[in-house]
Amino acid sequence: METTFNLKHIIDQIVKEKGIDRNIVVEALEQAVLTAANKKFRNTRDLEAHYNPEVGEVELFEFVTVVDEVQDSYKEIDMEEAREIDPDVEVGDSLGMKLDASGFTRIAAQTAKQVIIQKVREAERETIFNEFKDRIGELVTGVVRRFEKGDLVVDLGRAEAVLSHKEQAPREVYRQGDRVKTLITDIRMTPKGPQIVLSRTHPGVLAKLFEAEVPEIAEGIVEIKAVVREPGSRAKIAVYSHDSDVDPVGACVGMRGSRVQNVVSELRGEKIDIIPWSEDAARFACNALQPAVVSKVYIDDENRSMEIIVADDQLSLAIGKKGQNVRLAAKLTGWRIDIKSETTAAEAELLQYSSYDGATEEVAEEAAEEAPQAVEAAGEVVAEEQAEV
Repeated sequence: METTFNLKHIIDQIVKEKGIDRNIVVEALEQAVLTAANKKFRNTRDLEAHYNPEVGEVELFEFVTVVDEVQDSYKEIDMEEAREIDPDVEVGDSLGMKLDASGFTRIAAQTAKQVIIQKVREAERETIFNEFKDRIGELVTGVVRRFEKGDLVVDLGRAEAVLSHKEQAPREVYRQGDRVKTLITDIRMTPKGPQIVLSRTHPGVLAKLFEAEVPEIAEGIVEIKAVVREPGSRAKIAVYSHDSDVDPVGACVGMRGSRVQNVVSELRGEKIDIIPWSEDAARFACNALQPAVVSKVYIDDENRSMEIIVADDQLSLAIGKKGQNVRLAAKLTGWRIDIKSETTAAEAELLQYSSYDGATEEVAEEAAEEAPQAVEAAGEVVAEEQAEV
């Protein structure tokens, strides 16, 4: 009775701890006993193993074929001997006889144990793979367990995942035991089991963090239209509200900036520009270049490019440090953006005007003299428009 109880207890324990289907565990036990038996009998007999849940043990059966004349004593039995076991058998019938499974040697028992371990490991790997393959794109929290050549091995509870060096944001430093939020970007089956790939640099990390912080996004009232990042430095996120009474930018910023500040803290100080999305490409580009103020926009739909004119004192702000602002704006909008100052644009326009056929040197000189006045007048018009707004 003790052996029976232990076997049932072992099955229940494996199912509970590993989260594996009971049928898989039972199949592993049957296969283990069958492997051990075949090793003992050197594969000379036709054997089958079946788990009996009523008695809680794996029963072993040997099958032989009823014949008139026995040629293989391991797989055949003559009619006279067969009818002593079952009076109703006929020639050609398959007769099953229960064997005593308690006579296995220590080696056979060890083989059974190894088969069980292997089967359980394979089932566990399959279970983990099936669980995480549907979680790609999900933000998860894990614990840093160890370092492998610059990569982090992160414990996600039921499985370990890899946060490679290139998927870590610059200047982020982790220690063993630190908790880290990451995005599941991929999962693939390897000979060593499922490999879960994580990222801290993917744009989806920013989107999921805002989704967790902003109820309006989670409820679908505010939609994230586009996200671009230069991890660890700056990011832009374009948002749109499906409710005219809800300001998408205000919803993401939160009371006194609490919501966006939580996201910034999680990304270790990465600056975030929240941009109102617009169907109008020109308006969207102007929004994307914030905090710079745009004066004019010239669109080339065929080449999907824009020439944007800004005031002289706004040029460096529009371009950003090492071109970061305009680079992110171009990625966010999907348009090629060329930025010029009002002075440069006016000079280019005058140069183009003076190169027209029939233009005299006198006209060109007059135009050149009027250029500073034209730039000044343009600046006044822009200032008036901004004042009206």
